[in-house]
Amino acid sequence: MQIIGKGGIGFMDEQLKENIVGALEQVIDPELGIDIVNLGLIYDVDLDEDGLCTITMTLTTMGCPLAGILTDQVRMATADIPEIKDTNVNVVWSPPWTKDRMSRYAKIALGIR
Repeated sequence: MQIIGKGGIGFMDEQLKENIVGALEQVIDPELGIDIVNLGLIYDVDLDEDGLCTITMTLTTMGCPLAGILTDQVRMATADIPEIKDTNVNVVWSPPWTKDRMSRYAKIALGIR
């Protein structure tokens, strides 16, 4: 799964990428019980030279009442990574999320073929 954006590649080694993805895998969608990485909600992760991490993500539905909770949890999940000084979370609607973005694990867990 490619979620690391072109702006962040120069500042992230493989271990840091794994740390960020691992932190984001701890953020569970409360309605579905699956983490936001396996749900395919993370579109891009960039880290600049000043330690500002920008995470571009979407939600499963436009009117999701949990948007604020999920974005706060994303910020909290990345807070313990020493290379990240601050995190901005951008919620976007394009491209729209579909079940095709889900990992095999998420599809099996939710009974989707």
